[in-house]
Amino acid sequence: MNKNNLKDKLANIKLAIFDFDGVFTDNKVLVSEDGIESVTCCRSDGIGISRIAKIGVRSYVVSSETNPVVEVRCKKLKIPVIQGVENKQEAIKSLCKSLNISPKECLFLGNDINDICAFQIVGCPLAVADSFDEIDRYVIYKTKSKGGEGAVREICDLLYNYKTIKQN
Repeated sequence: MNKNNLKDKLANIKLAIFDFDGVFTDNKVLVSEDGIESVTCCRSDGIGISRIAKIGVRSYVVSSETNPVVEVRCKKLKIPVIQGVENKQEAIKSLCKSLNISPKECLFLGNDINDICAFQIVGCPLAVADSFDEIDRYVIYKTKSKGGEGAVREICDLLYNYKTIKQN
């Protein structure tokens, strides 16, 4: 996993797609006696998302989960979300078609084996630092930050900095 290869891949990115659990969160869930779920997210991820939006890179969340907490967090961050996805590759193909973007112009940040099919279609497959080892061979870069601890911000900052420096 080579950072120079990452920079080459970032040059053409128009859409940043993120898994939610284990990426925006630390992959833990708190469940109350009423069955209400809560997760922990990193506030600085929002600044990263807003920075890449300023340079024309759109963001989406594509999640296997169907959970109100995902919708609430994404609404706050102003990120469209597609939930309850069984096949992320098909969801990404459909999303790209609707946005008139090639999957090769997308990055996907994930953490687990259900993300492998997404990694296989995008131009820039990325994983969080604490992702499961089984996905290592499918990604070109792993963040220094763990999921829920600034991994999203890290990728957004790399993308923002590379694209703004490259444009000048």
